[in-house]
Amino acid sequence: MPVKLGELLLKENMVTPQQLQEALAHQKMNGGKLGKAFVSLGYVRDEEITSLLSRQYGVPSINLDHFEVDPAIIKIIPAETARKYQILPLSRSGATLTIAMADPTNVFAMDDIKFMTGYNVEPVVASETSLEEAIDKYYGSTRSLQLKQEGGGGVSSSQSMGASGLKLGDAPSLKDMMGGESLSFDDMASVGLSEVDIDSIADEEGEVETVKTEDEEIDLGALAKSSEAAPVIKLSNVLLIDALKRGASDIHIEPYEKEFRVRFRIDGILYNVMALPMKLRDPLISRLKIMAKLDISEKRLPQDGRIKIRLKVEDRSRDMDFRVSSCPTLWGEKVVLRLLDKTKLMLDMTKLGFEPESLERFKRAISKPYGIVLVTGPTGSGKTNTLYSAIAQLNKPDTNIMTAEDPVEFNLVGINQVQIKDQIGLNFASALRSFLRQDPNIILVGEIRDYETAEIAVEFNLVGINQVQIKDQIGLNFASALRSFLRQDPNIILVGEIRDYETAEIAVKAALTGHLVLSTLHTNDAPSTVSRLVNMGIEPFLVGTAVNLIQAQRLIRRICANCKHEVTDVPNKTLIEIGFTPEQVGTFKLYKGRGCGVCNGTGYKGRVGLYEVMEITEGIRDLIMVGATAVELKKKALEEGMLTLRMSGLEKIKAGVTTIEEVLRETVL
Repeated sequence: MPVKLGELLLKENMVTPQQLQEALAHQKMNGGKLGKAFVSLGYVRDEEITSLLSRQYGVPSINLDHFEVDPAIIKIIPAETARKYQILPLSRSGATLTIAMADPTNVFAMDDIKFMTGYNVEPVVASETSLEEAIDKYYGSTRSLQLKQEGGGGVSSSQSMGASGLKLGDAPSLKDMMGGESLSFDDMASVGLSEVDIDSIADEEGEVETVKTEDEEIDLGALAKSSEAAPVIKLSNVLLIDALKRGASDIHIEPYEKEFRVRFRIDGILYNVMALPMKLRDPLISRLKIMAKLDISEKRLPQDGRIKIRLKVEDRSRDMDFRVSSCPTLWGEKVVLRLLDKTKLMLDMTKLGFEPESLERFKRAISKPYGIVLVTGPTGSGKTNTLYSAIAQLNKPDTNIMTAEDPVEFNLVGINQVQIKDQIGLNFASALRSFLRQDPNIILVGEIRDYETAEIAVEFNLVGINQVQIKDQIGLNFASALRSFLRQDPNIILVGEIRDYETAEIAVKAALTGHLVLSTLHTNDAPSTVSRLVNMGIEPFLVGTAVNLIQAQRLIRRICANCKHEVTDVPNKTLIEIGFTPEQVGTFKLYKGRGCGVCNGTGYKGRVGLYEVMEITEGIRDLIMVGATAVELKKKALEEGMLTLRMSGLEKIKAGVTTIEEVLRETVL
C-alpha cells in the first residue's frame, strides 16, 4: 500500500509501537500480510482494519458474509488471478465491474483486471479473512501456482528503476519467462522489462516468424509454455503486453551507436524502460515490421503499418491495434508503435476537462445542422478523442455520418469510415467530394491540409459515421475522399485533417451546402486558425460564413490522487506572473504529488484536457470578413468570454487537478 498499514494503525492509535514490532516479527516468521499478523496476535480485528482502509481511501466496505455473488460474475475473473491479488468479483453494471479487495490501493491489480476483462473496475474493501473464505467458497479449495524454472533460476523480487525514474516494480526476469514452461498470464503480463537478462538469450536469435493472417493471435498460455518459439518473437510480444499493462501510449525502439534502447510514453512523458544488446536490433525490428506487414528489405525509407493482435486468457480474448512507423536513422531503423486502445477512448465529453461555458459553446456548435467545427493542436493533444466524442453524441439512427481519416485509429459502430490512400488518388479532397454524393448528415474530415479540402468543407458544411482510411500511395487522399463523401448523402462528415487547399476548399463547399463538417488543423491557438485557412487560399468571407467554432486544445498530466498533498511555498508574485489576478491569489490551495507506487514515483497519474473554444459569433465573423489579424480576433473573443489555453490551465490549478509546472509546460500567456 502507498501508506503502510502499520503506519496507519499507529496514526489512529489502534496499536502501539511495540505491538507493531511484534506483528512485523510474526509476519517475518510466518509469512503472509501484516494485517493478518495483527489479527492473529489479537491486537486488532479484521473488521477494524477494513473500516480503517475504507475511511482512509474513501472506498466503500462490504461484509462478504452477507453477500451472494452470481456464478456468472465469478467466471469473469480466473481463480488464479483472484487468489494472486486477493480479490473477488461482485457485480457488473454496464461497462463497470465491482470487485472486493483487501488492499483498495493496489492499482496494479485493478489495471490487470481492466486489461484482462475489458471492464472499468470499481473497488470495495473487504477483510482478508472474509476474502479468503469467499474465494475458497466460489472457486474451490486453494491450488498452488508454481513456476517451473530452468537451472534453478528463480523469480526476481527486486524493484528496478528506469533511467528516467520510472519504477517498474517486482517482476520475473525475461530469462525465466522465456525459458519457463508454465508461466501464467498474470506472470507474463506483469513482467518488469528492466529486469530482462537479455544476454542469456542473445546468442539464440532464432527466426522471425511470418504473420500469415491479418489478425495475429497471441495465446499467452501457449506462449509462456512453449520453449521452441524464437526468443525474439517472445521478446516482441512481451514488449507489446508490458506497454499495454503500464498504460503506455507509445513504444519507442531506438538504435544508437553502442546502445539499443526501448522507451515507453506514459501520460505524455517518455521513460527509459530497457537497453538491449545491438545484436538484437535487426531481428527485433524485422519481427515488428513483419507483424505490421512492412517490407523488411526496405531500410532506406520510412514506412507505416499496423499490427493487430488478439490476447487470449482462458476462454476470453481481446483485440488490440498498434500503429507502426519505421524511420531510418544514422544507426539503423527506429520503430515507434502507437497503442490504439479503444477502452481508453473517452466518448463522454463532459469528462474530457472542458470548463462549463466552453463545453456549452462546443455543444452548440456541433448541434447546428451545417457549418465547420475545427479542433486544433499538436500531435498527441487529444484531437481525435474530442472529435470522436462529438461524433458519439451525434450518432443517431436518422443520421448518416462519414469520416475520412489518415489513419483510421478506432473503428466506430454505425459510422462509415474511409482510410485515405494518396498513392491511388484517394485523398481528403476526393473523399469529401464522394461523401457529398452519399447523402451524409455529418462529415468528419481528419485534417484540412490544403486549399481544395478547405474549400469543399466550407462549401458543403460537413457532419451516423462512415470511416474512410486515407491511402496516399494510391491517390486516396483527403480531397478525393471528400469529393466521394459529397455523393454519399451525408449529414455529418469528419475529415481527419485539413492539410491542403484542395481539402479545405471541398470542406468549405460542403459546409455551405448544408452539411456539418468536423476536422482538425495544426495551429497553436484558436484565433490563428483563421489565418491558416486564409493562407491556404480560402477567401476570408468563405471562412467567416462556413466556420461555426474553432477549438485549440492540449493534454496535461493530472496530480496523482494517491500521493496528492498541499504545497504552501509558492510566492504570490509567482501566481500573478503566470496569470492569476491579485484578487484570485489566496482563494485556492495548490497541490503536488509526492510520488508513490501508484504513479511510478512521478506524482502524476492520467491526463486532462485544456480547451480554448472560440465560437464564431457575429462580431468575430465581421472581423474575419474584413481580414482581421489573429491578435484582433483573440481580443474580440476574450471580450466575448473565451478562455485561452492558459486560462483553462489556471482553472485546473485552482481546482487542484494539476500543477503550475504542467500548465507552464503546455501554455503561454
